[in-house]
Amino acid sequence: MPLSERQLAAFADKHAWQIPFDTSPRHLAGPGDARHVTHGLAAAGWSTVSDPLSAEIVLRSPDLRHSLQFDPQSATSAWWRLRAEPTDDKPSWYAEFGELVPTEVLAGFTDALISPPSQPTDPWQPVTAAGWHHDSEGTARSPDAMCHLERRPLNEFHDRLSWHVETREPGHGEFSGPRLWHAYFDEHVPAHLVGSFLTALAERSPLQRGMYDRTGHYSAVHEPSALRPQQVVDAHTTRINSLRAQARSARRQQTKPATTPAKATTVHQTARL
Repeated sequence: MPLSERQLAAFADKHAWQIPFDTSPRHLAGPGDARHVTHGLAAAGWSTVSDPLSAEIVLRSPDLRHSLQFDPQSATSAWWRLRAEPTDDKPSWYAEFGELVPTEVLAGFTDALISPPSQPTDPWQPVTAAGWHHDSEGTARSPDAMCHLERRPLNEFHDRLSWHVETREPGHGEFSGPRLWHAYFDEHVPAHLVGSFLTALAERSPLQRGMYDRTGHYSAVHEPSALRPQQVVDAHTTRINSLRAQARSARRQQTKPATTPAKATTVHQTARL
């Protein structure tokens, strides 16, 4: 079912009356509105395949290869799960995200699924450009040292490298504090998707939250925004319209018939007598 005007109006009704507060850093901003993710995918033609009366939401892409599961009643720490089925030339992959992952950051990942694949990029580049400390052992830390990025095998039985992101409370000495949220990308997740997530995560601009919205940690900076509530709504609508247009363009390219080369025409000259 495509994203309806009624659903967009429900988002507007909530945010048009909610005074926005600039909240930073992003990894401590809290989950925000899940519709940043689900509206974007629905606008691109993803359909709901879950029970509409259930708290769990499952969306599936038009080509049936990708699926998103959002389960706020999950018995594990992963509330969001994304899967890709294998094709003839592409492997399957899996990614998961914890409860307090900011949905605008997760949307950086899901939006990249909709957009045409970008040129291969180094996923480390956005975090190093944002001033994160990147060492030679395949790890990086945010300036406040609360968010940690690492590329390593899942365990001793795997030799291929996967991506692990964790945000934790400050620890004591060598001991880390309790985990706030995590993200995991297996070894087959395309690099440009990981890079899109890390770009959104390391972005220095704040995220907007309501006065009483849940943040990821009490140390998050939460101050009145210069944005008006309607500007927050308009930004969401503009992004949704852009994703819808991208998806339509991609579908037209997929259904466009192949151009058949014109047959060469042989010109016979009349012999002069």
